[in-house]
Amino acid sequence: MRGQPTKRVAILGGLRTPFCRAYTNYHNVSNQEMMTAVLKEIVTKYRLNGQKLDDVSLGAVIKHSKDFNLARESILSSGLSPKTPAFDIQRACGTSLSATILIASKISSGIIESGIAGGVDSISDIPIVYPDTFRSILLSSLTGKTLKDRILPWLKIRPKHFKPSLPSVDEPRTHLSMGESMEITAKKLGISRNDQDQLSMTSHINASIAYDEGFYEDLVINFKGIHKDNNIRPDTSIEKLAKLKPAFDKSSKGSLTAGNSTPLTDGASAILLSSEEWAKERSLPVQTYLTHAKVSAVDFINDEGLLMAPVYAISDMLTEANLELQDFDFYEIHEAFSAQTLATLKALESESFCREKLGREKALGSINKLKLNTKGGSVALGHPFAATGTRIIATLSKLLLNHTRKGRGLISVCTAGGMGITAILESS
Repeated sequence: MRGQPTKRVAILGGLRTPFCRAYTNYHNVSNQEMMTAVLKEIVTKYRLNGQKLDDVSLGAVIKHSKDFNLARESILSSGLSPKTPAFDIQRACGTSLSATILIASKISSGIIESGIAGGVDSISDIPIVYPDTFRSILLSSLTGKTLKDRILPWLKIRPKHFKPSLPSVDEPRTHLSMGESMEITAKKLGISRNDQDQLSMTSHINASIAYDEGFYEDLVINFKGIHKDNNIRPDTSIEKLAKLKPAFDKSSKGSLTAGNSTPLTDGASAILLSSEEWAKERSLPVQTYLTHAKVSAVDFINDEGLLMAPVYAISDMLTEANLELQDFDFYEIHEAFSAQTLATLKALESESFCREKLGREKALGSINKLKLNTKGGSVALGHPFAATGTRIIATLSKLLLNHTRKGRGLISVCTAGGMGITAILESS
């Protein structure tokens, strides 16, 4: 550690692949290939070819065992100096935001001067695992000392051994999927189907307009002949969304649908961070500064909704920053489900929730929804689990850079395991 005053953490910018629905355009593309493609473009854009960065943190939620050193392997093919260190990280949907906070903390404390944070996920290249009993047969054969010892285990093979076990996002403690858990919270807080569909429609419209206006032109790379997220539905409407059947609670009481939930998505994203001095030495303009961050967790097994942790993180972060909820020009709240975004806002507006759960004297209040996910959210753009955090940072950083005056933006991301991660970006 370094015993010195903290340094400002500069966000220099970020890039990502287009996000594509699982099993579509990237069905033969690996995590490493997507991540490397983004890193190569960052190296080119910021003139980093052959240069050594001080540290890199990248991650994926779902990956093959061969990807145990995904970050380092991706860096070795990126064009950066092979002397650039890198490490893997995983915190579910908050992976790349957590990576950002780690790299930023090192810069702030003076341990390093520069780094990259990012994430990637491919549902299309999902690892398929076979039953433990099949594995036991394979290991018994492998370790057999004689030919007979190696052959006999195979006599135990039965058709059941070839039934694959796919990775699941069900919570091990509750055995509920994220969508099933969110249905419970939506009912508890009285979040209507119409409000969810309305937010989803706005997400698609905002994303479509942003692309039409060229906002994403310097944020999204051309990858595999794709230059735009393929989940955006510019022609969506409340009427179309209302026709979709509930996806998790399939009864008439269910409100979460495929239209107001994020789709399974493939994609990668990353951002470049540094100290002000490092950026100045290389004539790289600073976009924004990461000034605050907070991580929280809730007891979703006995007490709280699975995806409600960001509310607690927001509250604590605002206290530390001495800010009000309304002191922001933009809000980027990850739309794992439209219901989750609405639940976060409803809790912040609730006198009883803020008093009883957050220990506040009054509600944090409401926000201007015209400032929320103004360039589209995860429902429209897609959600490769580990890539969403740095996708949001790059978007928000550009929004603040283009703002007419000094601005401030709030980021909120919910994750599996009942955790939440928040951050604040500020322009100079």
